[in-house]
Amino acid sequence: MPSIHLQNVTVQFPIYSFHSRSLKNSLVGKITGGEIGRDVSNHVAVTALQELTLHLKEGDRLGVMGPNGAGKSTLLRVIAGIYEPTSGSVKVEGRIASLIDISLGMESEASGFENIRMRGVMMGLTLRQIKSLEEEIAEFTELGPYLNMPIRSYSTGMHMRLGFAVSTAVPADILLMDEWLSVGDEAFKVKAEKRLEDYVKKSSILVIASHSEQTIKKLTNQTLKL
Repeated sequence: MPSIHLQNVTVQFPIYSFHSRSLKNSLVGKITGGEIGRDVSNHVAVTALQELTLHLKEGDRLGVMGPNGAGKSTLLRVIAGIYEPTSGSVKVEGRIASLIDISLGMESEASGFENIRMRGVMMGLTLRQIKSLEEEIAEFTELGPYLNMPIRSYSTGMHMRLGFAVSTAVPADILLMDEWLSVGDEAFKVKAEKRLEDYVKKSSILVIASHSEQTIKKLTNQTLKL
């Protein structure tokens, strides 16, 4: 059964090149959400999360709010396994779909089709599974012959279409989002919104970080303020 368990999780980022010039440097860190201090090795470090305990189970929809620098994106990356905590424990059960960066792993010199396959492998799919989804993904993007071209020739919007189509092609137990995604021009945006809404509904656990109270109220049943 899908679940997320974080116990006393702390995440610190050592700043090895930092030279403290004045008290103002420390105050800026606190105002923006993080805290500038020293880690266990006495290096200057920014504390992004401090002793956070969180338990989520099937059906939970968690909205994460807070000012810039409060650790929202860091929390998502810890759950996704991108960041390891400095201390504490993380245990996640279930297939994770991360919509934090839908362009992650894209290779500019490779074609659209080649990027679909590479991204699929990064998502843990076999080549056979990727092949079975390829046609549906290609059709959804509406990129046609461009899928045979290197994606360095793509516009930003075309990149987003491709990344979004691949990222939402496989059902996930746990869905991680950093703000609600808005992809493409007006015509494409309508079907992308519908696809994303369906994708959210099918996930067992949702964790979304957002500055929008309206988005949090619409999508979640509990809130964490950092």
